Amino acid sequence: MGQKIHPVGLRVGIIRGHDSHWFYKKKGYADAVKLDHDIRAYIKKRVGLGNVSRVEIERAANRLKVNIFTARPGAIIGRGGKGIDELTDTLNRRVRKTDETLVVQVNVSEVRQPELDAQIVAENVCAQLEKRISHRRAMRQAMTRVVRLNGRGIKIQVSGRLGGSEIARTEGDMNGKVPLHTLRADIDYGFAEAHTIYGIIGCKVWIYKGEVLPEKRLRELDAIVQSQQEERQRRTREDRGDRGDRRAFASTKTESAPAPAPAPAEEPAAPVATEGSES
Repeated sequence: MGQKIHPVGLRVGIIRGHDSHWFYKKKGYADAVKLDHDIRAYIKKRVGLGNVSRVEIERAANRLKVNIFTARPGAIIGRGGKGIDELTDTLNRRVRKTDETLVVQVNVSEVRQPELDAQIVAENVCAQLEKRISHRRAMRQAMTRVVRLNGRGIKIQVSGRLGGSEIARTEGDMNGKVPLHTLRADIDYGFAEAHTIYGIIGCKVWIYKGEVLPEKRLRELDAIVQSQQEERQRRTREDRGDRGDRRAFASTKTESAPAPAPAPAEEPAAPVATEGSES
């Protein structure tokens, strides 16, 4: 099941949270979901491929807060904050068509390591495919960057008319390990599309960053591993507890056991007197 389901959706509530934080009544719930989708689509279209990791949306009272996580915050903020002011005004006009009481507030956060962000990696691969760069070369470069930054594993899959072939196919490559069934594994997932002259090519990226566990559990595991290593170093080859040692122990026990005491000798029987002997 872990191979088919969305890796982020599978881990929501365990090690991941939601990208939308709000509560709504049943009547306006569908409109709120559609508005979130439109906001994210507009921001990605405005900023371009390879720049936006994710967009978190929060609603509180009459305020709608949009948090943009990007690898290039300067491209959104602009000179003197002009870019972010224009983006805020545009979003306010779009939101007021649905709810006139909402006021949009835009915040921009920088992604420190964009090479380890699955969505940014997928969009960068698609940007290279649109420039007619070989898909194998684009995948190899992305995997090399992840390994250089101590990523635990990466898996990339592209699908479509690769290289302009007449028949669409799917190709992929993987470096390291990507445990999709492990819920405590921090796996980032990204998907993007490249619009080429031959058609649309899809790109999926899985990046494994390690396990996410509480600090108490991590300390317990470290103590267990350390004790096992000390026990392994302490034990010698003669003290392995295998079958040969048990046999040697049994033979030693048999040799050291005291010999049983000899049985007492029987006394000879007394001669029986007969009539002939008396005469």
